[in-house]
Amino acid sequence: MNLTISFEEIRKRLYSGVISDVLDSLGQTKQTMLPFIRPLDDRLVMFGRARTGLYMDVYHKAEHENPYEVEIRLLDDLAADDVVVLACNGPTNRVAPWGELLSTAARCRGAAGCVTDGLVRDTLRIREMTFPVFHGGIGPLDSSGRGKMMTMDEPVDCASVHVRSGDLVFGDADGVVVIPCEHAEQVLSIALEKAMSEDRSRDELLAGRYLHEVYAKYGVL
Repeated sequence: MNLTISFEEIRKRLYSGVISDVLDSLGQTKQTMLPFIRPLDDRLVMFGRARTGLYMDVYHKAEHENPYEVEIRLLDDLAADDVVVLACNGPTNRVAPWGELLSTAARCRGAAGCVTDGLVRDTLRIREMTFPVFHGGIGPLDSSGRGKMMTMDEPVDCASVHVRSGDLVFGDADGVVVIPCEHAEQVLSIALEKAMSEDRSRDELLAGRYLHEVYAKYGVL
């Protein structure tokens, strides 16, 4: 997958609604995460390549074991424009796999954000960092003794969407959409064209033209 437009340009020009519409038009109708996934800061836009982690519930702390081993390995392996996707079978009130220190580590590797259907904590500090994080809930509980990342870079289901490492993840105030990597060029190209048509439609509506005239001209709504 070699995108002909920069990740930063996608963040500036696109939004989740137009990407979701394009995916629907291509028969990819199950690519939007369930609406309980919300941004910590709805002013921020997230776009990048998925790096997945799969959690399971645990009910005690194993002696002489580092419960964060796989989690640390994933964070230290992040690259620029990666998005951490943590599947916790949420929404849940038991597992808070993400917080300030992981946000700091991810940002220093150049990562573009995190989405999890589990909980997040340290939310005030993460907001101060302006690091995009999308979550299934907020709570103070550590994952140690409650949940453990078992695998990294394996396919996961996060908030009802199947995600593979390398798929593209876009998040904004309206939600999170996943673009399968094999469809990325097509989806983004069509989405950019649709976004331009919507801009022209808006301009003509603001100039006083009727909606039926504008829709007949551009075919977007």
